[in-house]
Amino acid sequence: MILQALTQLFEDLVRQDKLSAPGWSKAKISYALCLDETGVLTYVMPTQHEEQVGKKTLLRPNLITLPSPVTRTVGILPNFLWDNSSYLLGADAKGKPERSRSCFDACAALHHALLDNVDTPTAKAILRFFDTWQPEAAAEHPALADCWQDIMEGGNLTFQVGGAFAQEDPAIRAAWAAHYADVQGSPAQCLVTGKWDIPESVHPAIKGIAGAQPSGAALVSFNAPAFCSYGKKQSLNAPVGKYAAFAYTAALNYLLADRENVHRIGDTTVVCWAEGAEPQYDAFAGLSLFGNSLPEDWTENDLYDAMNKLAQGLPCEELKLHPNRSFYILGLSPNAARLSVRFFYRDSFGNLIRNVNCHYQRLEIAGSRYKIMPLWALLRETVNLNTTDKSPAPVMAGATARAIFTGAPYPASLLEATMLRIRAERDITPGRAAILKAYYLKKPHKECPEEVLTVSLNKNSTNIPYTLGRLFAVYEEVQELANHGINATIRDKYFNSAAATPAVIFPILDNLCQKHLRKLDIGMRISKENQIGNLKDVFGESYPIRLSLPEQGSFNLGYYHQKQYRYTKKEDKKL
Repeated sequence: MILQALTQLFEDLVRQDKLSAPGWSKAKISYALCLDETGVLTYVMPTQHEEQVGKKTLLRPNLITLPSPVTRTVGILPNFLWDNSSYLLGADAKGKPERSRSCFDACAALHHALLDNVDTPTAKAILRFFDTWQPEAAAEHPALADCWQDIMEGGNLTFQVGGAFAQEDPAIRAAWAAHYADVQGSPAQCLVTGKWDIPESVHPAIKGIAGAQPSGAALVSFNAPAFCSYGKKQSLNAPVGKYAAFAYTAALNYLLADRENVHRIGDTTVVCWAEGAEPQYDAFAGLSLFGNSLPEDWTENDLYDAMNKLAQGLPCEELKLHPNRSFYILGLSPNAARLSVRFFYRDSFGNLIRNVNCHYQRLEIAGSRYKIMPLWALLRETVNLNTTDKSPAPVMAGATARAIFTGAPYPASLLEATMLRIRAERDITPGRAAILKAYYLKKPHKECPEEVLTVSLNKNSTNIPYTLGRLFAVYEEVQELANHGINATIRDKYFNSAAATPAVIFPILDNLCQKHLRKLDIGMRISKENQIGNLKDVFGESYPIRLSLPEQGSFNLGYYHQKQYRYTKKEDKKL
């Protein structure tokens, strides 16, 4: 399914002229070796552009459509018409001149094999260059003097003859097409397209995955006997035709190259796309799912309104978004030289937005700064921000994302991570309260009933853990009123034990509260005594011996709601 969807995306992108046909791809080229018709290097032309990065202006190589690169491991394999200085000049900064010469000779042999029968000035000039060039004297060549150091750092080179790039020569293009199609091997039915094709033994590399090797990693790979069967070697165990292998890798690399629409969830790199390769869907998903910056003329309410329209199955004509359009989300994680699929989602765009919209409604909580809480902000609530590594647990992050996209229950690991942070920091942030509320709304539990899963304080709730949480918040407020400017409150010492074993801790808190009440003026004291008395009437004279995990969730929500109510404006309290 994944490879089929990416192959279809490739075909859509080719129709839009955003990707090249099989056998061709975009390569980063820093310089062009300009030859005359006799094959003499006359000068070197930079093929770079300026790019602003912060306050710095950097030179970046241009992307030029050239013959597809080979997949290298440790051997010597040249590219056609382009490569680094080792292959095109026979010189580099690696300190291994013999290997550099071997690379140059291999590159010369490849170009002779493809161009010996091509009778054009460009082809003849390239062959003469390889026949006459002296790698050992490359450093002294006057055309290379100004850019020698930059070239030695590994930038890619290509050829230009008579002011035109070599790949623009029709005869050379035809020679490459014939070479690319001439693949030895037995045809097999491609598992992606269903058509008969020569299987690709080593699939092209995927580049741009955070944490993976810079040279790229494999999505489909077999390299050990334990992974093989029936005597098949490498990727022949799952035959994917040469066309499909090129197509899916080209499409995925295209998505990963668009940094604005590449997202991170823990260690997972996420890309998304719509059927037809229309970019407005990716952009809207970035806004609604991953918290991308809103356009200047947009507000959060505008985004919320557009999401509601799509969630109801109505097209958003002003943004050219239709709910029935198929949409895909792919999450990939690095694993040495390979990639693992963390999650893959496919559904209509309307269903996705409906699931996400319901998720945001479950997250709604008083005191939150977010109307639409992005995924990164939610996952941040599970992380200790005082540590060096602030990434959420990878498996938990992936499972949470999958639950949001599909509308499935949230993983238990999300609840566990949130409760762990509450216990460790003795602090219930709006985000953590929202997670507790959303988790139990999606996965109901009788010990954390719906009456406590409200946006703001439910004064009418008779749930004992919820009421105990409210009472703890009132006790803390009384302490703060009695001791202005206090640095540490009862929360710092007693919060965790009060939430777990109320019968042990609350008698101590009752005694402390009486001492604090005596420090208040008469009016405030009477007010707080009445408030405390009303809360105690809910559970009577005895406290529960212990609270379960769901009951602790109710306790935490009661505490949070009561604290937020304290800071609510008087006019809002009357509503």
